[in-house]
Amino acid sequence: MELPSHLKELYRHWNFHVVSGPNNDDDKTVDKASDKAVEDIFEDKSLFDGISSFVKERISIWKKKTSGEDAPYTQDEILSTYRFCNIFREFDRQTIEFHELLNPIRDNFPLWLLNIFYFRLVARTETVREVGLLSFDLLKNKSFYERLMKSKRPRFGTPYVFPVSVIMKSKTPTRELFIANYLPSIMETLAVEIFTWEKKSVYDGVQIITSLFGYNLNFLWTEVLIDVAYQFPEKINLFGRFPIGPGSMPTMNRIDSKKDPSLLVEEISKLGFNTGITFDDKPLRLSAENW
Repeated sequence: MELPSHLKELYRHWNFHVVSGPNNDDDKTVDKASDKAVEDIFEDKSLFDGISSFVKERISIWKKKTSGEDAPYTQDEILSTYRFCNIFREFDRQTIEFHELLNPIRDNFPLWLLNIFYFRLVARTETVREVGLLSFDLLKNKSFYERLMKSKRPRFGTPYVFPVSVIMKSKTPTRELFIANYLPSIMETLAVEIFTWEKKSVYDGVQIITSLFGYNLNFLWTEVLIDVAYQFPEKINLFGRFPIGPGSMPTMNRIDSKKDPSLLVEEISKLGFNTGITFDDKPLRLSAENW
């Protein structure tokens, strides 16, 4: 299935995601993955088979929904009962909405970065639509703060747990003050740093940026740098070393208990996995982020 045109236009990284894209380290096509290559990475090939089946079925569900088919979309009891993110995060509704809202300002990287961080921190599209965008203008942000405080509750979503304890002893001890006052004070500096990067891995990028940011929000910055890669793929390489969260760690240890999981997932992203989705007739690969 070819990517829908609106997704092609919304993100600017797809050419880095295909088999012949700039991030490839070899000339393998998606269909040339061998069992030996899989077995070189997975200690238990049956584990790969199980993950592969899940990935293909989840993508199949997305295809059916995108094509306008009626439910049920799968006979899989778990997938039909519970909610799962898309294999490609770019297909998730909230990610699409966030990038659509920021599309008009994506050529202003500092302003775009400021707002994508705020969006991911809030994690609720209804709030950002009601309150509007952040700026680097102090007077405008005073009005922004007032709107944020008056916005409907719940004003924060649940995808990312923000550890309020991290900011409680700071000059901006609430999430609302942190967003309205601290983020505009630091984000231009961070934007300058990120714009010096060339295909930096998310893992390395998070280490650098959190030290400059001043607060240990590694998970949130991982999410934001993924968004940076969608729009500025020359800066971030989604096929490089990637941070592994606690939820993924048990599976990564089952795949190979001896390797650093952040490096292991980089190896896995080199597998020629057929997603069944194409961009300009070229097969899309699964990046370390997707895996």
